[in-house]
Amino acid sequence: MEDHRDSERPRSRRLPRAVRERQILDAAVEVFAKHGFHNASMDEIAETASISKPMLYAYLGAKDELFVACVRREAAKLVEAIGADIGTGLTPADQLWHRLHIFFEYVNVNKAGWQLLHRQGDVPGEPYVQELSEWRERATELIAALLAEATTDQPQPMQSEQTEPFAAALVGAGEALVEWWFQHPEFTAEGMAMRLMNMLWLGFGELVEGRSWFPASQTEDPTGS
Repeated sequence: MEDHRDSERPRSRRLPRAVRERQILDAAVEVFAKHGFHNASMDEIAETASISKPMLYAYLGAKDELFVACVRREAAKLVEAIGADIGTGLTPADQLWHRLHIFFEYVNVNKAGWQLLHRQGDVPGEPYVQELSEWRERATELIAALLAEATTDQPQPMQSEQTEPFAAALVGAGEALVEWWFQHPEFTAEGMAMRLMNMLWLGFGELVEGRSWFPASQTEDPTGS
């Protein structure tokens, strides 16, 4: 009697390439975030994505190529979230508040993506360090542009020599606070955004209004701005 068991097995549905690649990247981000670049295995990524290892290589290449693809995607998603349209007519304080809230909400629902972007950047000399550096530069440039935009209606709008270092400081503070948050997950995204907002705006708000602090012995702006 002819054995029909093979013909009766359900065949896996062929997915569009874009859908399959998204599944692979989702799995890779999860595994890279969990184990780091060196300890992550292509076998585990293939298993997590429910595909064969040869198919994994066929779609997105070798391990380092796959990692770079993950970095690029997660960086694009984060920058897009921070730069999302929040409407018009907001005060500079409200603009910054909304951006910070969006940032922490994004991290809250994309923890693996954040860990991939932030924690893997501490290993100098690796082939992916340039990609990780580029996303941080993009985020800093975006925030600097937003800070400049927030001061356009002021008598003395901020210039790049002011907004760029403030943006870099804001990015660094956000990264540090997220790491603290991972150790204290009982706090909400809104609560974390409020903490950073209070720390930043009590000082930055004065700068937006054109006021700066100087030591009593200083007669000129020591920052050169």
